[in-house]
Amino acid sequence: MKIGFNMFLWTTNVGRTHEALLRDIKAAGYDGVEVPVFEGGPDDFRRIGAMLDRIGLERTAVTAMGDPSMNLISADATTRKKGVDYMKWALDCSEALGATLICGPMHSTLGGFSGVGPTAAEKKRSVSSQRAIGDHAAKRGVTVALEALNRFECYLVNTMADLSEHIDAIGHPNIRAMYDTFHANIEEADPIGAYSKHVRNVAHIHISENDRGVPGRGHVPWSETFRAIRKSGYDGWLTIEAFGRGLKDLAAATKVWRDFAESPEAVYRDGIKHIRKEWKKAGA
Repeated sequence: MKIGFNMFLWTTNVGRTHEALLRDIKAAGYDGVEVPVFEGGPDDFRRIGAMLDRIGLERTAVTAMGDPSMNLISADATTRKKGVDYMKWALDCSEALGATLICGPMHSTLGGFSGVGPTAAEKKRSVSSQRAIGDHAAKRGVTVALEALNRFECYLVNTMADLSEHIDAIGHPNIRAMYDTFHANIEEADPIGAYSKHVRNVAHIHISENDRGVPGRGHVPWSETFRAIRKSGYDGWLTIEAFGRGLKDLAAATKVWRDFAESPEAVYRDGIKHIRKEWKKAGA
């Protein structure tokens, strides 16, 4: 098991200006960080990867598509192609970064809604898009971990059952699932069962409190969650994802209007203590 921290708390564009912060995250005990992929090119991410190597941090990647002109489930073939091309670019950047996994809601437009639930035609188009993405991911040695989001952020897949069924339909070894405790807290009647029933498809886990603040300070059933994860034999990343008001555009996208912790440092310092404590307890 490895412990990571998602850089969304500070930025969508990691660079040299974050080196001191990254060194402090390393000093706090983290194995790696999750790097946003939204702008730049492979050379930029190669430089970020070199900096992380010097610091001694491993890395995963994260991205999303909020632009409806690249919706992977659109009825318009040109729109879907733009989405596939975007994902190919993100995978190229991830490989350059040295990440073997990229996660996020990379299945449909973030915050885009049709007014009804997903149709059979949309799911079919998604399968085709994801298979094309999966083929490119395989060439780059990267696993794509799709995320089930709550109903207020997307409509294609809201639960782990929805997501796992879709992963099975896609049937590509490089297209897998991510379990996120924040979204499960909203959408799942049984968040623990939702993980355990579909763990065969899970390649990544986000540790996120119900208010997006410091893990362990809210009401996510952490003891039961960590017991289920340990029992399942999962040995991948446990990556903390938290949000704040520091980035205006990201705060607007995540609907963050208030601070959830006394400081960003409290999130990553107390967060890793929480994971270590619960992981140890779950194995007792």
